[in-house]
Amino acid sequence: MAPTSTALSNGSLRWLARAGMTGPILFTATFVAQQWLRRDTYDWVAEPVSNLEAGPQGWVQQANFVVFGLLMAAFAVGMAREVSGRRLGRSGPALLGLSSAGLFLAAVFPLEQDAQGVAYDPGLHFVAGVTFFLSSGLALLALSRSLAGDARWGRLPAYALVAGLLAFAGFVVMGRLAIPDGAALHPYAGLAQRVVIVGVTFPCLVLLAARLHRLADAGG
Repeated sequence: MAPTSTALSNGSLRWLARAGMTGPILFTATFVAQQWLRRDTYDWVAEPVSNLEAGPQGWVQQANFVVFGLLMAAFAVGMAREVSGRRLGRSGPALLGLSSAGLFLAAVFPLEQDAQGVAYDPGLHFVAGVTFFLSSGLALLALSRSLAGDARWGRLPAYALVAGLLAFAGFVVMGRLAIPDGAALHPYAGLAQRVVIVGVTFPCLVLLAARLHRLADAGG
């Protein structure tokens, strides 16, 4: 089903798609820069990205979450326009929107630092993490179904299906084996998280956004 769009709506769709392309890349570049600048005290292999919120420079990562959340919310609007009326049409964009809400929650309820300099969750940040990781993986699964059979999207629906399954599996592994104190993979919690987001979820989101941008350029 090819959407019908006016020139103005195609122009708007391009900007929404650009938000989807920019968000994951900007977010990653920002936290990588932070972990390099704080390399004497921050261990990216052991510590999740959210630990960058703890300490005097924590506001930088809080802002990073907010900007990423805004860009993902915009991308969700763009995808909603593309998949409207299809199977599970509202589910994928709604889940993308929910993942952006998780990013906002992560900024509003940041990790803090105790007297020994150890990051801890004073409350609700865990909820933010669960919301983001679970909903972003499920969003890819839903979008894979909505876009399936549309030749304009090529093999991206199949890729989104695989990425969604891997992201969901990564969510389970992190929740059981990496994030909890004393878990078998806890010393590698930061690495495990980065494998899921940088290696699985983010590339798929960027490619979906890039295809949406191409379709907008072509007039749908």
